[in-house]
Amino acid sequence: MMNIIRRQFCAGLGAVALPLRASASTQTIRAQKATVQLAPEGYPATEVWSYDGTLPGPLIRVRQGQRLTRQLVNDLDVPTSIHWHGIRIDNAMDGVSGLTQDPAAAGETFDYDFVVPDAGTYWYHAHKNSMEQVGRGLSGVLIVDEPTPPDVDRDEVLMLDDWLLDPDTGGFVEPFDHPMMMSHGGRTGNLVGVNGRYDFTMSAITGERLRLRLINAANARIFGLRLEGMKAWTVALDGMPLDRPEALSEDIILAPAQRIDLIVDITASEGEPAGILMAMNDNSWQALADMTVAGSQSPRADAPAPLPANPNTALPDLATARRFDLVMEGGAMAGMESAVYNGQTLDFRALIDQGQFWALSGQAGLSETPFASLARGEVARVALTNRTAFPHAIHLHGMHFRQVSADGSLGPLRDTILSYPDEPLEIAFTADNPGKWLFHCHMLAHAASGMNTWIEVT
Repeated sequence: MMNIIRRQFCAGLGAVALPLRASASTQTIRAQKATVQLAPEGYPATEVWSYDGTLPGPLIRVRQGQRLTRQLVNDLDVPTSIHWHGIRIDNAMDGVSGLTQDPAAAGETFDYDFVVPDAGTYWYHAHKNSMEQVGRGLSGVLIVDEPTPPDVDRDEVLMLDDWLLDPDTGGFVEPFDHPMMMSHGGRTGNLVGVNGRYDFTMSAITGERLRLRLINAANARIFGLRLEGMKAWTVALDGMPLDRPEALSEDIILAPAQRIDLIVDITASEGEPAGILMAMNDNSWQALADMTVAGSQSPRADAPAPLPANPNTALPDLATARRFDLVMEGGAMAGMESAVYNGQTLDFRALIDQGQFWALSGQAGLSETPFASLARGEVARVALTNRTAFPHAIHLHGMHFRQVSADGSLGPLRDTILSYPDEPLEIAFTADNPGKWLFHCHMLAHAASGMNTWIEVT
C-alpha cells in the first residue's frame, strides 16, 4: 500500500475538506453518505459516511447542566446508533447497539435526550459496527462549557484522525475487517488530519493564551505529540479537570478516544515555527497542525487557574473495593490457547475462523453475564494485565476511573487508559451510574474481534 501520510500529500494543493462548524438550530442529526475532498487536489474525492454531510460531524456545544436533545435520522442503508463518549448519562442514552438500545434501522430514527452533568471535551460516534462506521467518518465533537470559562483569548478544538485511502480511487481501502488489521495493531490510516483537513493550519499572536482541546478520533493510531513555539499546561484529561494545572514538560501520548485540554501561551515570534508535531515511525517529527504567528500582545504573567471541578468526583475508598482481573489475550505474535465465544469454548484456530482474535479474561465478545456485577455505590478495583504483543486503549462507558499507583495513590479521572504489553496497570472507580456499561478496547478492530465485555451496576 502506497504511504500517503501527510508528508506526501503536502506536495498537493489545498484540499476542500469541510471545517469544524457549530450545529444548526435543528434538533436532528442525520447519518448520511457524502463526498468530501479528504486528499489533496489531484487525488479523487472520497465518499464518506457522515453526520449532516460534514467530516467531522457538526460541533455540538451546550452548557453544563443543559439538556441535549438530538433525533438521529438514519439515511444510511445499514443500522446505526450514537454513543456520547465520556458523558456520564442515563444508560438508555449511551447508544451501544445490542446492549443499551436497538440500533436505528435504515430509514428510521432514534431520539437522544439527556442532561449533560459534566463540563469538558467529549465526542460522539457510531456504536454499531464501530470499526467501519467510525472509520468511514461517523464522529463529531461535543463540548460542554463551564458556567465560568477560563481566562483565554480563544478556545480551539482539534479533532485528530486518520483515514486509510486508496490513492487511485480516493475510496477507503476494503475490507475493513482485514485479518491482518484485526489481529495486529488495528486499522491505521495512511492520511492524517485535523478537523477533516490533511493540511490544517491556524493563526496565533505572540503572547496570546489559547485553550486547545485535542481529541483522538482515530480507529487505532496512538498519537505522539510535541508542541512547538508555545508554553503549555494540562488542565483536563478525558473531559475531567485536574485539581491544578500541570506544566507540560514532555511529549503527549494520546491513545484512541482520549482527550487532553491544554492552556498554552504562544511564545514564538512572528515567522518562527509554531504548532503541533506528530511522531513518525522513523523517530522524526512532522507538522500535524501548523500555526502561523503574526503580531504580538502583552503575555500574561501568571499561570492559568484550575478549571472548575465537575460534580461527583470524590476519590473511591480502596479499603472497601472489590478486586477484579481483566486479562487481555490473543492477537498475532502472542495468541491464546482458547476462549469462550457464544457460550462455547473454542481453541485459537476455531476462534480465528469466527473472526475472533482477542479475548478479555477468557471471553471473546460479549457474554450473557457481565464481567462484573456491582451494587450502586460499590467500589471496584480492576487489575489490567496485557498478555498480547500490542497496546490497548481500554475504555469504560458511563463512569470515569482513576489509575492506582504502586503506592496506592490515585491518578486523575479518565475514561480511557493505554495498557502496554507486560506492564501492570490498575484502575479503580465507584459504580455510581446504574445500567449495563460497555468495557472494551477502543482500538476498534480489537473490539470488533473479541475485546468487548460489560459491567452491570444495579
